[in-house]
Amino acid sequence: MEELEKELSRKFPQLEKELLKDMAQIGDLKTIKEGDVIIQSGQNIRSALLVIDGLVKIYREDEEGHEFFMYYLDAGKACALSLVCATKQETSEIMAKAVTETTLLAVPLTMVDQWMNRYKSWAHFALDSYRQRFEELLKTIDHIAFRNMDERLIFYLERHREKMNRDELHISFTQIAQELNSSREVISRLMKKLSDKGLVELHRTHFKIINLQKVPS
Repeated sequence: MEELEKELSRKFPQLEKELLKDMAQIGDLKTIKEGDVIIQSGQNIRSALLVIDGLVKIYREDEEGHEFFMYYLDAGKACALSLVCATKQETSEIMAKAVTETTLLAVPLTMVDQWMNRYKSWAHFALDSYRQRFEELLKTIDHIAFRNMDERLIFYLERHREKMNRDELHISFTQIAQELNSSREVISRLMKKLSDKGLVELHRTHFKIINLQKVPS
């Protein structure tokens, strides 16, 4: 319990000591395998989810299984929508999947409101989570509404590199196409263009980002 409290203090330094102690005692620590779905659309949310380690993808899925990528959650972040759903006892309208092996802390529904009233740092953390996720979602919407596909692809690759904290990415062109609501053929062609310009290196099982900050016009 003491080790968990120390880990929470490292990942959530803005939270009060007594709150961190409550979180360590009450929260349910879960290890999620890479690729496992954490939240299903239509699922009743019984807890708020905080990421301790790993990376989580938040997205929507239509009736035909097409994905609309929204944003990522990495260590030290909370699923703002799970906070909202937990507070209002609503079902989820989003899906969440572990991109890498992920450790989560599930906070029981009954504690969300109590901590809002008891700890200022929790209220500030929740509000800041709403704001950050909303801003990330706006960036995604802006790129869909106002940018062409090659610009959207570069935005996607940069964000994924930043969240994974490495230049070599093991993502298939099919997965990229699904998350950008495009086709594999279009993504393959655009990645080949980036490779020809020396901005990425393409390999059989992965690709490496060289420099997407200086994309030629």
